[in-house]
Amino acid sequence: MGSKKLTAKNSDKFMLYEEAVQNVEFEAGVIRRFYKKLRDREPQSLKEDFCGSFALCCEWVQRNKSGSAVGVDLEGKVLDWGRKQHLAKLKDSEKKRIQLFKDDVNNVTSPKVDIVAAFNFSYWTFRTRPELLKYFRTCYKSLKKDGILVLDAFGGSAAQLENDDEPEERECEGFTYVWEHAKFHPVTHYMECKIHFEFDDGSRMRNAFKYQWRLWNPPEITELLTEAGFDDVQWYFEGTDHKTGEGDGVYRRSLKGEAAETWLAYAVALK
Repeated sequence: MGSKKLTAKNSDKFMLYEEAVQNVEFEAGVIRRFYKKLRDREPQSLKEDFCGSFALCCEWVQRNKSGSAVGVDLEGKVLDWGRKQHLAKLKDSEKKRIQLFKDDVNNVTSPKVDIVAAFNFSYWTFRTRPELLKYFRTCYKSLKKDGILVLDAFGGSAAQLENDDEPEERECEGFTYVWEHAKFHPVTHYMECKIHFEFDDGSRMRNAFKYQWRLWNPPEITELLTEAGFDDVQWYFEGTDHKTGEGDGVYRRSLKGEAAETWLAYAVALK
């Protein structure tokens, strides 16, 4: 994050988000491993839906000299930020292998790719069954005949609580990341989540990011993916480091999951 002391006034919220939330090196590695294990070949092409600053796209083409990536997002401001912060640092040969679309994810189904990825629970912006089914059908159309869709998800009893009095906090380099469940409606599973950043000088960047989602559960996601045409849906749950009680970053396939207060998982849908 650099040598300067971070404050709410001098900090870039997109930079803080990438530092606290994203790990594109891990994400690029895990989707490659999923594909290679399931299809017995190296994947070449990736579509990153809700791509934001498309850091995953950039990581993808840097890792693979013949790899290509497509990024789709509605927010022109964050796409422009990604062009300055990420795209500008790539070699010309890498830049040529990235296509960016400022568009609704449902409007972009070509070029066909090996992998579609929608991370950071972004697809939860679709809060009704018809909306999410439409999106999954778009993903199906976007994939090559042996393609896979990779989604992340979280859940557990804590996911259905409003924690505005005691939000989750995590120390990062030069700042504190704060994750708040501001609202949860049991009838609709509507949830409002917020990200705040706090700094050593006492300043705060409140409501840096706000999300209005539906908390989708694995059976619902599996059923909708199947209805959208996918042949198989597999769930991979993160294990637990028994020394710390925290997630260990290792995802294993499970047919049952774990009845934990909080869990993280990937859904992998095979075309």
